[in-house]
Amino acid sequence: MNFGFSEEQDTIRETLARMLGDHATLKSAHNRLDGADGFDTATWSALADGGWLGLAISEAEGGAGMGAVELAILAEEIGRSLAAVPYLPALCMAVPALQSAGTQDQRTSLLPGIAKGRTIIATALAEGGGLAPDTVSAKVVQDRLSGQKAPVTFGAEATHALVAATDEEGTPRLYLADLSASGVTIGALDPIERTRSAARIDFDNAPVELLPGSDPAAIRRLLDGAAVLAAFEQIGLAERALVLTTAYAGERHAFGRPIGGFQAVKHRLADMFAKIELARSNAFFGAWALASGDSRLPEAAAVARLTALDAVQFTTEESIQLHGGIGFTWAADPHLFLRRGWQLKAELGPADMWRERLLGHLATPLRAVS
Repeated sequence: MNFGFSEEQDTIRETLARMLGDHATLKSAHNRLDGADGFDTATWSALADGGWLGLAISEAEGGAGMGAVELAILAEEIGRSLAAVPYLPALCMAVPALQSAGTQDQRTSLLPGIAKGRTIIATALAEGGGLAPDTVSAKVVQDRLSGQKAPVTFGAEATHALVAATDEEGTPRLYLADLSASGVTIGALDPIERTRSAARIDFDNAPVELLPGSDPAAIRRLLDGAAVLAAFEQIGLAERALVLTTAYAGERHAFGRPIGGFQAVKHRLADMFAKIELARSNAFFGAWALASGDSRLPEAAAVARLTALDAVQFTTEESIQLHGGIGFTWAADPHLFLRRGWQLKAELGPADMWRERLLGHLATPLRAVS
């Protein structure tokens, strides 16, 4: 089974890397730390102009008609560049939710706007420290939503929200909320990762539209797909942190030689590399399962999520340590990667949640694989 990228996909990666390298630089990330903007609108506009926001949207709806593997390439390059853009909620969660569970009218009214960068859909699945469908207290009665969602990344900048709430029978479903409608109040939160905004959204009898194909199983599938794609962002993030740390180890001298020449430092860099490569292998399998519709997607997503979380946490913490005294400073780069890793962990749930999901699937009777 070949998990490598095709020549066309490699070209996509190279083009994306050049474009993001021009717009989403580490200097711009530092400039955003104390800025007022919720996300990098210039980079988002460049992605829209290049057609990248419509990668997985059909041509009839204004996109390029590609799929999960191309989204994975985009995710990895966004992680590598630390671009502060709402690609994960909008492209990796809202788009597949609309495609699989929405009506034709919902797809027609929203997907072209997403592809052009005009419509930004945040995902409001979290509340009370948990994620839907396991933790849902928000309720919809007669197409009116009441409840609170937090944290919602890019919630203050979004035009719409994909909200998990229980219907009148108590079943978790997915709903679309126009965030400019009456009954919606948005309050800013102080995020872990200061280059991207987070918000608390309160709904008080706010009008919503049901995605009729949604149910708890659909919400879990949506999270599985998002976990795979987020794993690629985490891999890009960790790999960039390793590259920067390796370069610093070659420049920083101690006892008359570069610190990268000491065996202890070499071992730590090698451990960082090994964890990233393990996560990459699992993410590749997850992307294949997502693209092919394989029944093993839940297990593949959980493993990809867990190994990516481990790779990011280990690599970013080691990066700070190996940068020595400057690694702990605000002006240095390592904390940017550490904070982004923490934010990605918070957005889709911690490792314990995914371990439980994995164990739950492994505990079921073995299925025949054709």
